[in-house]
Amino acid sequence: MRTPHIPTHQPAQSDGHSIERVPPSRNPYDELASLADDPLDEFLTEDSPSTSQDDDAEEPWAPPNHRRGSRRRNRATGLPTVVRVLAWALTLACLVTLADRWALLYAEHKASERLKDQLHLAAAPEVRIGGFPFLTQLAAQRLDSVRITVPGIPARRVTLTQVTATAHDIRIDGDGPTAVRGALVRRVHGRVLLSFADMNRELGASQVSFTARGPGRVRAHGDLRVAGNDLRVRADVRIRREGARGIATSVDGMRLDIGDLATYRPGTGPAEGLHLTRASARRLTREAEKIRAFLAVPEIVRRLGVPDSAVHAALHDEDRLHRLTGAPRFLHDLTRMNLVDVALAHPGLLKRLGLDLSLLTALTKLTRPQIADRFSFSFQLPKPPSGALRLQRVTVHKDGIHADVTGAGLLLGH
Repeated sequence: MRTPHIPTHQPAQSDGHSIERVPPSRNPYDELASLADDPLDEFLTEDSPSTSQDDDAEEPWAPPNHRRGSRRRNRATGLPTVVRVLAWALTLACLVTLADRWALLYAEHKASERLKDQLHLAAAPEVRIGGFPFLTQLAAQRLDSVRITVPGIPARRVTLTQVTATAHDIRIDGDGPTAVRGALVRRVHGRVLLSFADMNRELGASQVSFTARGPGRVRAHGDLRVAGNDLRVRADVRIRREGARGIATSVDGMRLDIGDLATYRPGTGPAEGLHLTRASARRLTREAEKIRAFLAVPEIVRRLGVPDSAVHAALHDEDRLHRLTGAPRFLHDLTRMNLVDVALAHPGLLKRLGLDLSLLTALTKLTRPQIADRFSFSFQLPKPPSGALRLQRVTVHKDGIHADVTGAGLLLGH
């Protein structure tokens, strides 16, 4: 086979210069021969330093870590258990609370009935047992506090509007809420209210009403019918404590107004009797005929303290009459003079004043105790079966009369 001729390059020569060698070009057949070898073998068998080191430093075997996944599963599977426990605990607490409240209501009801029977009350009182829980107090046979409200206690002529008391340190005698035999109340304090509204209703036969006038005083005012005439009545009632459980009244300043003509105060004192009002006395001094009729009665002149000579001159001289009756002293003395016996002795004089003789006769027969009885509202607290119950400070407020109550050693239910 004929071998192809491959030209070769000869180095060029030049005068005076070195010869530059050109590397011979690579034979393409040699490159084809090198391709005949499998380059993958070299790639697969050739190890880099880093790969070799990684292979030599192989990690040791260890069990897989499942803690994070396990924690999540426990949370998911444990949540319903917690909810069930809380639901059972809540249900149990509700049942215990309901049982405690039922026992409390039952005990309050039984105590209310027992107090009604023992104190002979018209209505059952309201009983509220304090403290929580009740069953633990009952097991210890001791109650922290009990509040009792008794409405409408009869007290002589009036009815006490309300008696409110709070008992402390109560010792129970019994085996449970259904078997309480009694109780011992160590301490109790409360308040009694006698309202003016109830007094007006119960003592209002004569249309008299009551209002507060001061710390210990009550004003009674209204209408009183005497001998066919409606008289305006007013009185000051003083309140005082009577004994350990009672309140008494005393009536002062009793007054009956006969229009604007005169006032009548029952009694025999200097300020009592029948007196002209200031307005009617002033009108009397301005009417010459009426004042002359007054001055013509010697008893009246003597009570006024006017000299007989002055009266004689005034009866015959108009100017002197005006000077006498127009003096402030004369007007003052005229209103302070008691006309009961004078009017009864001179009926004509009574008519001149516009007074009815039958009215004056009826007033004189109306004694002070009879009028005062219309304003009497004394009362007495019921006596407890045992122990002490006392009234303390008595005050008058806008709504009525208040009295503080204290007690100790009250034994109930035995």
